[in-house]
Amino acid sequence: MSPLPPALPRSLAFLGLALILLPARAADAWPLTTELLRPPFTASNILYVDTDGAFLESKNGAFKAAVLNPGQGEQQDRFYLVVLHAPSATVVWSGNRGAPTTSSGSVKLTSQGLTVSNPDGTVLWSTPPQLPSPVVALRLLDSGNLQLLDAGNATLWQSFDNATDTLLPGQQLRAGAYLSAATSATDLAEGNYRLGVTTADLVLTWQASTYWRLSNDVRSYKDRNAAVASVSVNASGLFAVAADGGLVFRVDLGEAAFPVLKLGYDGRLRITSYPLVNSSASLGSDFVAPANDCDLPLQCPSLGLCSPSGNSSTCTCPPLFAASATTPGACTPGDGSALASPALCQSSNSTVSPAYLALKSKAAYFATKFDPPIKTGVNHNACRGLCSTSCGCLAYFYDNSSLSCYLIQEKQLGSLYLSSSASAMGYIKTIPSPNNATRNNSSSSSGNRVVPIVLPSIAAFLLLTVIACYACWRRMRNNGKKRKGRSPGVKQVYMGRQKDTGNADDDEDDDNVRVPGMPTRFSYAEIEAMTSNFETKIGSGGFGSVYKGELPGVEGLVAVKKLEAVGVQAKREFCTEITVIANIRHVNLVRLRGFCAEGSRRLLVYEYMNRGSLDRSLFGRTGPVLEWGERMEVALGVARGLAYLHTGCDQKIVHCDVKPENILLAHGGQVKVADFGLAKLMSPEQSALFTTMRGTRGYLAPEWLSNAAISDRADVYSFGMVLLELIHGRKNRGEQTNDDVAVAVAAAGSSVQSDWPSGWSSATAVSSPSGASGSGDEYFPMVAMELHGQGRHLDLVDPRLEGRVEEAEAARAVRIALCCLHEDPAQRPSMAAVVRMLEGTVAPPEPRVEALGFLRLYGRGHAVPNTSLIAMAGTSGSAGTPSSTAGVSQLTDTLQSVSAPR
Repeated sequence: MSPLPPALPRSLAFLGLALILLPARAADAWPLTTELLRPPFTASNILYVDTDGAFLESKNGAFKAAVLNPGQGEQQDRFYLVVLHAPSATVVWSGNRGAPTTSSGSVKLTSQGLTVSNPDGTVLWSTPPQLPSPVVALRLLDSGNLQLLDAGNATLWQSFDNATDTLLPGQQLRAGAYLSAATSATDLAEGNYRLGVTTADLVLTWQASTYWRLSNDVRSYKDRNAAVASVSVNASGLFAVAADGGLVFRVDLGEAAFPVLKLGYDGRLRITSYPLVNSSASLGSDFVAPANDCDLPLQCPSLGLCSPSGNSSTCTCPPLFAASATTPGACTPGDGSALASPALCQSSNSTVSPAYLALKSKAAYFATKFDPPIKTGVNHNACRGLCSTSCGCLAYFYDNSSLSCYLIQEKQLGSLYLSSSASAMGYIKTIPSPNNATRNNSSSSSGNRVVPIVLPSIAAFLLLTVIACYACWRRMRNNGKKRKGRSPGVKQVYMGRQKDTGNADDDEDDDNVRVPGMPTRFSYAEIEAMTSNFETKIGSGGFGSVYKGELPGVEGLVAVKKLEAVGVQAKREFCTEITVIANIRHVNLVRLRGFCAEGSRRLLVYEYMNRGSLDRSLFGRTGPVLEWGERMEVALGVARGLAYLHTGCDQKIVHCDVKPENILLAHGGQVKVADFGLAKLMSPEQSALFTTMRGTRGYLAPEWLSNAAISDRADVYSFGMVLLELIHGRKNRGEQTNDDVAVAVAAAGSSVQSDWPSGWSSATAVSSPSGASGSGDEYFPMVAMELHGQGRHLDLVDPRLEGRVEEAEAARAVRIALCCLHEDPAQRPSMAAVVRMLEGTVAPPEPRVEALGFLRLYGRGHAVPNTSLIAMAGTSGSAGTPSSTAGVSQLTDTLQSVSAPR
């Protein structure tokens, strides 16, 4: 036998070495398991180093359970048990977020549960120790839910019930629970930001101070006033629901298969959408809250003043403050004193009284926007005293207009922001430096020596002042006695007193009335300045004229309504009502920015809507035609706004004057209802007419002229009239003469058949040129009722939209409008139901023909002028029943007052 080649022994040796090392290498690269793991099982980052610590994945591959270091090797002592959205590498849940382990730390699955331990066996985190039954499997679902299962496949524990900073589709965050943001991108420990669910709202907090509410976000809708039971996110949007499953709040998002809600370590709430659950590229952030940088508590470091700058923001230090030498971007007192802190306050050596540095005017703090004042009805000195005696108080804000005191009691101060509407002044608590304190004590000693010299002079001055004041008082009293013998002139009853009305500035009420929560109060001079002395008039209505104005700074344009049809009320009553209106916030309601109540002048400052009122866009001869989709969006926006007034507010508000002139539009598809709540501001004379006439003819519900109580269904009727005008593109009525009303009177007193009157045909009903307000002969609600019965819905649509409207869409809109016009208020749907009909989630019912007969009465009176019928009305009554001109006149007045053609 020939000897082996020299190379062979070396090859065999290499092969043997490989066989020896193979098991060890195989042990390093344990396989990634799909969906289920059974105990006993142990994992660590080192054991699964080839899969980046992942040891379990869902069936669809979209989620992985792993032992992960978010810092990617920067810090070897921060490894966490996490669930990852694998395509985007986003951590959606973490177990031991408050107690990270090392790369050698282990995750163990036993029949008692799941644990995370250090290499020495110290347990850092575990599932509840007393589970109902032994664990037989760990499962990762395609939804990202990590579960412990028993032998009966029942869930013993799941990550969806223990949310960290993320909410996934199918997961619920119940009332009382919260998401807590991570400290940083590499430290998953709980930070200071939280997203909490209360029974009233969804709120973002920093150090327990609120900086955002879902109910105040203009992108949210409130469907009804009910307690929130849970919050969830799905492909359609973000939803807060009641215990019965009904919607309370919602945020509509763009369609996406997989949205992920995450509270970032920067304090922003983001909903990021993915086209598929296993997609790596997102469609972008559909929803970010707060929307503005400067609304974040720490957009700038402590006490930095945040100012918007295009799509970003800039940070500066306010006056009396300078950039910190130790913390980049932070601001410290410029006089060398130190910011107050609980530690300094509680120090036994701290005997120096605190001082305060005033912030510049209009510098605001996020917490005062959402958190209630610590106390109301107190003066400035009392507010400062509350802060001085509290070691936890770092600053205070005092609102002189509402006598409200806000204490900032946090671990650290956040950033500030500029706001022209800020009414509270801020004061930062400081501890004087030893040198400053010494100088102050020295000054006090010098002052003690000066007191004996100055005190006699002060006493003499005070004595002279008292004598002068007494002399002035005597003179004024004598003049008053002389005036008593003179003619009283023009006077008016003013809350139990008499008041001269000759001067608008002469007001017996205190001009410094304060109501807690009151909006920004402007002086009349400020109103004149912002409107350039009422230079640009942009509209007028039942309550007065509206002028264009501009607030200084970044606040932008406003609309100023000068109330002319409002009686002179007591200031406290007026301010109380204004406070209620200002605190009503909804995306489809015009926001009240402030007011003026100076003397007898009453003005309201609203946000500005740059497209004006609906009647201009809908009935105007010039400009682009509103497309059908735009019209239905307008209808839906108005319906949502009215539904909120009826059911979303703490106190139900009936608008009473829904019409196109009170529906405002802005670029970007914004639709807002204006003039809500103003019915409460009517003068006593107007209030007396409230049961007989309120609103605008053509939109008034029939019950205004009866003894029936006025409810929110009166607004539903008015909305139905507006919806018909949106469909037709013109006013519901044409020109009308006195004879037209007489015909209606005659029809009411005689047995007129129910078919159409002579001289009227459906062909002429819609033949008038569209777009002209007040042209043509038809009363459109009657035409709509008749053509609906014939199924001719497209004949009712604005001819300018010919060929661009589907039959089914037109039919649905007409049905909704006619249902709103039922004569009996109880048969009309609520505005919340109208919203669901317009959204398409509920099919509109068939209108009741018998409940719409009065429309035919109004229509005959308008469409068939015939003065000879007036005589018939006086002679065609039943035998023995007297007729009189007075009766005809009374009925004529009635028909003219309700929703007959204007």
